[in-house]
Amino acid sequence: MRLETLLPLGKVDPGLRAPEIPLDIHSVAAGAALLEEVGYGGLVVEETKDDPFTLLALAATTTERLRLGTAVTIAFPRSPTVMAMQAWTLQKLSRGRFTLGMGTQVRGHIQRRYGVPWSPPGPWMREYVQAVRAVWDCWQNGTPLDVRGEHYTLDLMVPLFDAGPIEHPGIPVHLAAINPNMCAVAGEVADGVRPHPVCTPSYIAEVMLPAVRHGAARSGRPLDEFRVCMKPLVASARTQEELVPKVRDARARIAFYASTPGYRAAFAHLGLGDLADEAKHLSKAQRWEELPVLIDDDVLDLFAVIGTYDEIGARLLDRFRSVVTDVEFSISVRDDGDRETLRELARLVQSDDDAPARAAITGRQGAGDAVR
Repeated sequence: MRLETLLPLGKVDPGLRAPEIPLDIHSVAAGAALLEEVGYGGLVVEETKDDPFTLLALAATTTERLRLGTAVTIAFPRSPTVMAMQAWTLQKLSRGRFTLGMGTQVRGHIQRRYGVPWSPPGPWMREYVQAVRAVWDCWQNGTPLDVRGEHYTLDLMVPLFDAGPIEHPGIPVHLAAINPNMCAVAGEVADGVRPHPVCTPSYIAEVMLPAVRHGAARSGRPLDEFRVCMKPLVASARTQEELVPKVRDARARIAFYASTPGYRAAFAHLGLGDLADEAKHLSKAQRWEELPVLIDDDVLDLFAVIGTYDEIGARLLDRFRSVVTDVEFSISVRDDGDRETLRELARLVQSDDDAPARAAITGRQGAGDAVR
Protein backbone atom coordinates (compact mmCIF):
# COMPACT_ATOMS: atom_id res chain seq x y z
CA MET A 1 0.00 0.00 0.00
CA ARG A 2 1.14 3.54 -0.70
CA LEU A 3 0.72 6.39 1.78
CA GLU A 4 0.13 9.98 0.71
CA THR A 5 -1.08 13.17 2.36
CA LEU A 6 -2.26 16.70 1.93
CA LEU A 7 -0.55 19.68 3.48
CA PRO A 8 -0.44 21.01 6.11
CA LEU A 9 0.37 17.79 7.92
CA GLY A 10 -2.54 16.61 10.02
CA LYS A 11 -5.06 18.72 8.13
CA VAL A 12 -8.68 17.70 8.58
CA ASP A 13 -11.40 19.80 6.98
CA PRO A 14 -14.37 19.80 9.40
CA GLY A 15 -16.79 20.43 6.54
CA LEU A 16 -19.08 22.78 8.45
CA ARG A 17 -16.34 24.93 9.96
CA ALA A 18 -13.05 26.50 8.93
CA PRO A 19 -10.10 24.08 9.14
CA GLU A 20 -8.14 24.20 12.37
CA ILE A 21 -4.85 24.45 10.47
CA PRO A 22 -5.01 26.50 7.23
CA LEU A 23 -2.43 25.92 4.52
CA ASP A 24 0.49 28.37 4.47
CA ILE A 25 1.72 28.46 0.88
CA HIS A 26 5.18 29.49 2.09
CA SER A 27 5.55 26.17 3.97
CA VAL A 28 4.76 23.86 1.07
CA ALA A 29 8.36 23.33 -0.07
CA ALA A 30 9.57 22.52 3.45
CA GLY A 31 6.56 20.31 4.14
CA ALA A 32 7.19 18.29 1.00
CA ALA A 33 10.85 17.85 1.93
CA LEU A 34 9.82 16.60 5.38
CA LEU A 35 7.47 14.04 3.84
CA GLU A 36 10.24 12.70 1.65
CA GLU A 37 12.63 12.57 4.59
CA VAL A 38 10.30 10.47 6.77
CA GLY A 39 9.56 8.06 3.94
CA TYR A 40 6.11 9.07 2.67
CA GLY A 41 5.16 7.87 -0.77
CA GLY A 42 3.26 10.89 -2.04
CA LEU A 43 1.91 14.40 -1.64
CA VAL A 44 -1.44 15.36 -3.12
CA VAL A 45 -3.05 18.78 -3.40
CA GLU A 46 -6.74 19.53 -3.70
CA GLU A 47 -8.25 22.49 -5.54
CA THR A 48 -10.05 24.48 -2.89
CA LYS A 49 -8.38 27.73 -1.79
CA ASP A 50 -5.07 27.68 -3.73
CA ASP A 51 -4.01 26.71 -7.23
CA PRO A 52 -2.87 23.08 -6.94
CA PHE A 53 -0.38 23.25 -9.81
CA THR A 54 1.48 26.14 -8.18
CA LEU A 55 1.68 24.26 -4.88
CA LEU A 56 3.00 21.12 -6.57
CA ALA A 57 5.61 23.14 -8.46
CA LEU A 58 6.88 24.36 -5.10
CA ALA A 59 6.95 20.79 -3.77
CA ALA A 60 8.79 19.50 -6.83
CA THR A 61 11.70 21.86 -6.26
CA THR A 62 12.59 20.42 -2.83
CA THR A 63 12.02 16.69 -3.47
CA GLU A 64 13.45 13.98 -5.70
CA ARG A 65 11.42 10.81 -4.96
CA LEU A 66 8.08 11.95 -3.53
CA ARG A 67 5.15 11.32 -5.87
CA LEU A 68 3.10 14.44 -6.57
CA GLY A 69 -0.52 14.66 -7.65
CA THR A 70 -3.72 16.67 -7.81
CA ALA A 71 -6.45 15.14 -5.68
CA VAL A 72 -8.26 16.58 -7.31
CA THR A 73 -8.30 19.47 -9.75
CA ILE A 74 -11.57 20.41 -11.43
CA ALA A 75 -11.60 19.46 -15.11
CA PHE A 76 -14.51 21.14 -16.82
CA PRO A 77 -13.68 24.83 -16.21
CA ARG A 78 -10.36 24.29 -18.05
CA SER A 79 -9.96 23.37 -21.70
CA PRO A 80 -8.33 19.95 -22.18
CA THR A 81 -5.37 21.66 -23.86
CA VAL A 82 -4.81 23.93 -20.85
CA MET A 83 -5.02 20.94 -18.50
CA ALA A 84 -2.65 18.97 -20.72
CA MET A 85 -0.06 21.75 -20.58
CA GLN A 86 -0.26 22.17 -16.80
CA ALA A 87 0.25 18.43 -16.32
CA TRP A 88 3.03 18.26 -18.96
CA THR A 89 4.92 21.08 -17.24
CA LEU A 90 4.68 19.46 -13.82
CA GLN A 91 5.76 16.11 -15.21
CA LYS A 92 8.85 17.77 -16.69
CA LEU A 93 9.59 19.68 -13.49
CA SER A 94 9.18 16.62 -11.26
CA ARG A 95 11.03 14.29 -13.65
CA GLY A 96 8.17 11.85 -13.96
CA ARG A 97 6.57 11.95 -10.50
CA PHE A 98 3.25 13.62 -11.33
CA THR A 99 -0.26 12.11 -11.37
CA LEU A 100 -3.17 14.11 -12.79
CA GLY A 101 -6.18 13.56 -10.54
CA MET A 102 -9.34 15.20 -11.87
CA GLY A 103 -12.92 15.63 -10.70
CA THR A 104 -16.15 16.94 -12.16
CA GLN A 105 -17.66 18.97 -9.31
CA VAL A 106 -21.44 19.16 -8.97
CA ARG A 107 -23.80 21.04 -11.25
CA GLY A 108 -24.28 24.06 -8.95
CA HIS A 109 -20.56 24.79 -8.71
CA ILE A 110 -19.91 24.27 -12.42
CA GLN A 111 -22.72 26.64 -13.37
CA ARG A 112 -22.69 29.19 -10.56
CA ARG A 113 -19.05 29.25 -9.35
CA TYR A 114 -17.28 28.61 -12.65
CA GLY A 115 -19.89 29.97 -15.07
CA VAL A 116 -19.69 26.92 -17.34
CA PRO A 117 -22.78 25.27 -18.92
CA TRP A 118 -23.59 21.88 -17.42
CA SER A 119 -23.69 18.58 -19.29
CA PRO A 120 -23.96 14.94 -18.14
CA PRO A 121 -20.61 14.41 -16.43
CA GLY A 122 -19.84 10.80 -17.41
CA PRO A 123 -19.70 11.23 -21.20
CA TRP A 124 -18.14 14.67 -20.74
CA MET A 125 -15.30 13.32 -18.59
CA ARG A 126 -14.67 10.40 -20.95
CA GLU A 127 -14.25 12.82 -23.85
CA TYR A 128 -12.19 15.18 -21.69
CA VAL A 129 -9.63 12.52 -20.72
CA GLN A 130 -9.39 11.31 -24.31
CA ALA A 131 -8.80 14.89 -25.46
CA VAL A 132 -6.04 15.46 -22.88
CA ARG A 133 -4.34 12.24 -23.95
CA ALA A 134 -4.64 13.25 -27.61
CA VAL A 135 -2.81 16.52 -26.89
CA TRP A 136 -0.06 14.61 -25.05
CA ASP A 137 0.22 12.16 -27.96
CA CYS A 138 0.55 15.06 -30.36
CA TRP A 139 3.38 16.60 -28.33
CA GLN A 140 5.22 13.36 -27.62
CA ASN A 141 4.85 11.48 -30.89
CA GLY A 142 3.91 14.08 -33.46
CA THR A 143 0.50 12.50 -33.97
CA PRO A 144 -1.78 15.01 -35.73
CA LEU A 145 -4.23 16.50 -33.26
CA ASP A 146 -7.70 15.40 -34.29
CA VAL A 147 -10.32 15.43 -31.54
CA ARG A 148 -13.92 15.64 -32.68
CA GLY A 149 -16.51 15.10 -29.99
CA GLU A 150 -19.68 16.52 -28.54
CA HIS A 151 -17.80 18.99 -26.33
CA TYR A 152 -14.41 19.53 -27.99
CA THR A 153 -13.03 19.92 -31.48
CA LEU A 154 -9.23 20.14 -31.36
CA ASP A 155 -7.29 20.05 -34.63
CA LEU A 156 -4.72 22.86 -34.47
CA MET A 157 -1.21 22.57 -33.02
CA VAL A 158 1.40 24.86 -34.58
CA PRO A 159 5.12 24.70 -33.68
CA LEU A 160 4.98 27.76 -31.42
CA PHE A 161 2.54 26.01 -29.09
CA ASP A 162 3.78 22.45 -29.45
CA ALA A 163 5.32 21.55 -26.07
CA GLY A 164 7.33 18.73 -27.64
CA PRO A 165 8.40 15.36 -26.18
CA ILE A 166 9.47 14.86 -22.58
CA GLU A 167 11.48 12.17 -20.81
CA HIS A 168 8.52 10.71 -18.86
CA PRO A 169 5.41 11.06 -21.05
CA GLY A 170 3.32 8.44 -19.21
CA ILE A 171 1.28 10.67 -16.88
CA PRO A 172 -1.24 8.62 -14.85
CA VAL A 173 -4.79 9.98 -14.83
CA HIS A 174 -7.02 9.37 -11.81
CA LEU A 175 -10.69 10.32 -11.59
CA ALA A 176 -12.68 11.25 -8.50
CA ALA A 177 -15.79 9.12 -8.37
CA ILE A 178 -18.61 7.92 -6.18
CA ASN A 179 -21.40 6.77 -8.50
CA PRO A 180 -21.15 3.76 -10.85
CA ASN A 181 -21.25 5.77 -14.08
CA MET A 182 -18.08 7.73 -13.25
CA CYS A 183 -16.40 4.58 -11.91
CA ALA A 184 -17.05 2.94 -15.28
CA VAL A 185 -15.54 5.93 -17.06
CA ALA A 186 -12.47 5.62 -14.83
CA GLY A 187 -12.13 1.95 -15.73
CA GLU A 188 -12.54 2.79 -19.40
CA VAL A 189 -10.08 5.69 -19.82
CA ALA A 190 -8.16 6.35 -16.57
CA ASP A 191 -5.41 4.74 -14.49
CA GLY A 192 -7.06 5.01 -11.10
CA VAL A 193 -10.09 6.11 -9.16
CA ARG A 194 -10.33 8.34 -6.10
CA PRO A 195 -13.37 7.40 -4.02
CA HIS A 196 -15.02 10.13 -1.99
CA PRO A 197 -14.35 9.95 1.78
CA VAL A 198 -17.89 8.64 2.41
CA CYS A 199 -17.23 5.55 0.28
CA THR A 200 -16.97 2.67 2.75
CA PRO A 201 -15.01 -0.50 1.90
CA SER A 202 -18.22 -2.39 1.16
CA TYR A 203 -19.41 0.37 -1.17
CA ILE A 204 -16.07 0.34 -2.99
CA ALA A 205 -16.11 -3.46 -3.27
CA GLU A 206 -19.76 -3.98 -4.17
CA VAL A 207 -20.61 -0.86 -6.19
CA MET A 208 -17.51 0.94 -7.43
CA LEU A 209 -15.15 -1.84 -8.45
CA PRO A 210 -17.70 -3.82 -10.49
CA ALA A 211 -18.39 -0.59 -12.39
CA VAL A 212 -14.65 -0.04 -12.90
CA ARG A 213 -14.33 -3.57 -14.31
CA HIS A 214 -17.33 -2.98 -16.58
CA GLY A 215 -15.73 0.17 -17.98
CA ALA A 216 -12.39 -1.56 -18.48
CA ALA A 217 -14.07 -4.42 -20.33
CA ARG A 218 -15.85 -1.89 -22.54
CA SER A 219 -12.52 -0.61 -23.84
CA GLY A 220 -10.53 -3.83 -23.49
CA ARG A 221 -8.12 -2.38 -20.92
CA PRO A 222 -6.34 -4.46 -18.25
CA LEU A 223 -6.60 -3.35 -14.61
CA ASP A 224 -3.34 -4.84 -13.31
CA GLU A 225 -1.87 -1.38 -12.63
CA PHE A 226 -5.16 0.39 -11.80
CA ARG A 227 -5.12 2.15 -8.43
CA VAL A 228 -7.79 2.95 -5.84
CA CYS A 229 -6.69 6.01 -3.86
CA MET A 230 -8.69 6.70 -0.72
CA LYS A 231 -8.90 9.79 1.43
CA PRO A 232 -10.60 8.33 4.51
CA LEU A 233 -12.53 10.16 7.16
CA VAL A 234 -10.09 9.96 10.08
CA ALA A 235 -10.12 11.22 13.67
CA SER A 236 -6.75 10.84 15.36
CA ALA A 237 -4.71 12.53 18.10
CA ARG A 238 -1.93 11.89 20.58
CA THR A 239 -4.28 11.11 23.49
CA GLN A 240 -7.88 10.15 24.13
CA GLU A 241 -8.50 13.64 25.50
CA GLU A 242 -7.17 15.31 22.35
CA LEU A 243 -9.24 12.89 20.28
CA VAL A 244 -12.57 14.28 21.53
CA PRO A 245 -12.70 17.39 19.30
CA LYS A 246 -11.44 15.34 16.34
CA VAL A 247 -14.38 12.99 16.72
CA ARG A 248 -16.72 15.97 16.91
CA ASP A 249 -15.33 17.27 13.63
CA ALA A 250 -15.70 13.85 12.03
CA ARG A 251 -19.40 13.86 12.90
CA ALA A 252 -19.73 17.29 11.32
CA ARG A 253 -18.03 16.15 8.12
CA ILE A 254 -20.18 13.04 7.80
CA ALA A 255 -23.33 15.10 8.35
CA PHE A 256 -22.20 17.68 5.79
CA TYR A 257 -21.57 14.97 3.19
CA ALA A 258 -24.88 13.28 4.00
CA SER A 259 -26.67 16.53 3.14
CA THR A 260 -25.21 16.54 -0.40
CA PRO A 261 -27.46 14.74 -2.91
CA GLY A 262 -24.50 13.62 -5.01
CA TYR A 263 -23.24 11.46 -2.13
CA ARG A 264 -26.59 9.91 -1.20
CA ALA A 265 -25.81 6.60 -2.90
CA ALA A 266 -23.01 5.82 -0.44
CA PHE A 267 -25.40 6.34 2.47
CA ALA A 268 -28.28 4.48 0.84
CA HIS A 269 -25.95 1.50 0.30
CA LEU A 270 -25.81 1.14 4.09
CA GLY A 271 -29.53 1.67 4.58
CA LEU A 272 -29.08 5.33 5.54
CA GLY A 273 -31.04 6.96 2.74
CA ASP A 274 -33.55 8.48 5.18
CA LEU A 275 -30.71 10.02 7.20
CA ALA A 276 -29.32 11.59 4.02
CA ASP A 277 -32.75 12.97 3.17
CA GLU A 278 -33.10 14.52 6.62
CA ALA A 279 -29.61 16.02 6.38
CA LYS A 280 -30.48 17.52 3.00
CA HIS A 281 -33.60 19.10 4.51
CA LEU A 282 -31.59 20.66 7.35
CA SER A 283 -28.95 22.02 4.97
CA LYS A 284 -31.57 23.60 2.73
CA ALA A 285 -32.94 25.34 5.81
CA GLN A 286 -29.34 26.35 6.72
CA ARG A 287 -29.69 24.66 10.11
CA TRP A 288 -26.02 23.68 9.98
CA GLU A 289 -25.41 23.12 13.68
CA GLU A 290 -28.24 20.57 13.82
CA LEU A 291 -26.60 18.32 11.23
CA PRO A 292 -23.99 16.58 13.44
CA VAL A 293 -26.70 15.41 15.83
CA LEU A 294 -27.88 13.04 13.09
CA ILE A 295 -24.62 11.09 13.27
CA ASP A 296 -24.82 8.65 16.18
CA ASP A 297 -21.93 6.42 17.24
CA ASP A 298 -22.94 3.56 14.96
CA VAL A 299 -23.03 5.79 11.89
CA LEU A 300 -19.80 7.45 12.96
CA ASP A 301 -18.09 4.07 13.13
CA LEU A 302 -19.28 3.15 9.66
CA PHE A 303 -17.65 6.14 8.00
CA ALA A 304 -14.74 7.24 10.22
CA VAL A 305 -11.51 5.55 11.31
CA ILE A 306 -10.84 6.65 14.90
CA GLY A 307 -7.80 6.10 17.10
CA THR A 308 -4.78 7.59 18.78
CA TYR A 309 -1.51 7.91 16.88
CA ASP A 310 -0.29 4.53 18.11
CA GLU A 311 -3.51 2.86 16.90
CA ILE A 312 -4.46 4.63 13.71
CA GLY A 313 -2.04 2.99 11.27
CA ALA A 314 -3.23 -0.53 12.02
CA ARG A 315 -6.86 0.60 11.98
CA LEU A 316 -6.47 2.20 8.56
CA LEU A 317 -5.02 -1.05 7.23
CA ASP A 318 -7.75 -3.16 8.86
CA ARG A 319 -10.43 -0.97 7.28
CA PHE A 320 -9.06 -0.48 3.76
CA ARG A 321 -6.39 -3.06 2.84
CA SER A 322 -8.91 -5.27 1.03
CA VAL A 323 -9.95 -2.62 -1.51
CA VAL A 324 -7.45 0.29 -1.53
CA THR A 325 -3.94 0.61 -3.01
CA ASP A 326 -3.22 4.17 -1.77
CA VAL A 327 -4.42 5.79 1.44
CA GLU A 328 -4.15 9.42 2.51
CA PHE A 329 -3.41 10.36 6.11
CA SER A 330 -0.89 12.29 8.21
CA ILE A 331 -0.42 13.81 11.65
CA SER A 332 0.75 17.25 12.70
CA VAL A 333 4.48 17.40 13.42
CA ARG A 334 5.07 19.58 16.47
CA ASP A 335 8.30 18.02 17.74
CA ASP A 336 10.81 15.23 17.10
CA GLY A 337 8.48 12.71 18.71
CA ASP A 338 5.76 13.49 16.18
CA ARG A 339 8.31 13.26 13.37
CA GLU A 340 9.25 9.74 14.46
CA THR A 341 5.59 8.80 14.83
CA LEU A 342 5.00 9.94 11.25
CA ARG A 343 8.02 7.96 10.08
CA GLU A 344 6.73 4.82 11.81
CA LEU A 345 3.25 5.37 10.37
CA ALA A 346 4.71 5.56 6.86
CA ARG A 347 6.77 2.41 7.45
CA LEU A 348 3.81 0.45 8.82
CA VAL A 349 1.32 1.32 6.11
CA GLN A 350 3.71 1.04 3.20
CA SER A 351 5.04 -2.33 4.30
CA ASP A 352 1.55 -3.81 3.89
CA ASP A 353 0.94 -6.01 0.86
CA ASP A 354 -1.59 -4.62 -1.61
CA ALA A 355 -2.35 -8.07 -3.06
CA PRO A 356 -5.88 -8.20 -1.54
CA ALA A 357 -6.75 -4.84 -3.11
CA ARG A 358 -5.23 -5.92 -6.43
CA ALA A 359 -7.42 -9.02 -6.42
CA ALA A 360 -10.50 -6.96 -5.61
CA ILE A 361 -9.81 -4.48 -8.41
CA THR A 362 -9.29 -7.12 -11.06
CA GLY A 363 -12.07 -9.37 -9.76
CA ARG A 364 -9.79 -12.39 -9.54
CA GLN A 365 -11.33 -13.27 -6.17
CA GLY A 366 -14.28 -12.17 -4.07
CA ALA A 367 -13.95 -8.46 -3.42
CA GLY A 368 -16.59 -8.29 -0.72
CA ASP A 369 -14.87 -10.49 1.85
CA ALA A 370 -14.02 -8.88 5.18
CA VAL A 371 -15.26 -5.42 4.19
CA ARG A 372 -18.04 -3.31 5.56
